[in-house]
Amino acid sequence: MTGPAPASPNAPTATGTEAAGRADFSQVRYAQCWEDADVLLEALAVRPGDTCLSIASAGDNTLSLLVHDPARVIAVDLSAAQLACLRLRIAAFQALEHHELLELIGSVDSARRPALYARCRTLLDDEARTFWDARPDDVGRGIGAAGKFEGYFRLFRRRVLPLVHGRATVESLLAPRDPAARVQFYEQTWNTWRWRLLFRIFFSRPVMGRLGRDPAFFRYVEGSVADRILARARHALVVLDPSRNPYLAWILRERHGTALPHALRPENFDAIRARVQRIEVRRCPVEACLDDPSIGWIHRFNLSDIFEYMSAGAAESILRRVVAVSPAGARLAYWNMLVPRSRPESLAADLEPLESIAEALHARDMAFFYSRFVVEERR
Repeated sequence: MTGPAPASPNAPTATGTEAAGRADFSQVRYAQCWEDADVLLEALAVRPGDTCLSIASAGDNTLSLLVHDPARVIAVDLSAAQLACLRLRIAAFQALEHHELLELIGSVDSARRPALYARCRTLLDDEARTFWDARPDDVGRGIGAAGKFEGYFRLFRRRVLPLVHGRATVESLLAPRDPAARVQFYEQTWNTWRWRLLFRIFFSRPVMGRLGRDPAFFRYVEGSVADRILARARHALVVLDPSRNPYLAWILRERHGTALPHALRPENFDAIRARVQRIEVRRCPVEACLDDPSIGWIHRFNLSDIFEYMSAGAAESILRRVVAVSPAGARLAYWNMLVPRSRPESLAADLEPLESIAEALHARDMAFFYSRFVVEERR
């Protein structure tokens, strides 16, 4: 089978670069990938020999794709800071043992992170090495805490949550319970008027835009941000098991402990380490990869939540490019947080929504703040 034809020169150009013109990409926004890799991997069903395209973010989910033995993983991001996060993770998988990787990330306590970083830095390219050399405090705290979004949760944990619940109550929330006991604990102990009030303030559009996400990312958001996230938080605390949730553990403790995300679990370490050389890092808009005929067919697409930050027309333009470079049976997965985006009717002949799969996976999604998970397949 030959590779895809180049995109038409007349194709629309207002795509992923739309957000780049308004948002600040000079800093680490996400020092971890706040999207559930277990859900992603089941949706994509990566096969040995596949070529995958993955939005890099901090690198965790890009690394997780390697567990299923793809031939190539093309990691793309507009942000040099985000790619520095991915490159340091790649170096850490090569230079460190599993328990040392957890220390460097910040998943567990450690007093030797600078020394662990020193063992990784010789494997970095000049740009990533310069980036991390200039941030010793971030290394010392754990590189998984180095982002603006993680700082937002740190502020919530230190300044807001103590006004609602004491440390003992927070730890009790993370204790294992059966579903009925979780409902009882939430309704009788956790869901106080202070919780609802301060949650709505802290996770409002103005506060989140100033302290957590770039305000430009709310351009296409309508309605109450806080109410939607509060409803999903209840789902995470009642329907799902908080004791097994790595994202909740970090928000409330600033470490994972034993609740590890997919890429950091011991059973996945050796497979990722053996295959990290299959990752190809590209700093460019996603459409630049999709328009590159040298890549050939792409079988699996981790598109993160990139459509959150762009108009419906721009999202459609990227999906048209995906169609052009993917064979029948290719799959793509992405999240909606606050902006509804999915395959438009104009692409109905090319992309089939796998709604039952997506809904079942969204119900299990530990990264609870997303309102929708989308899975689509090339016809």
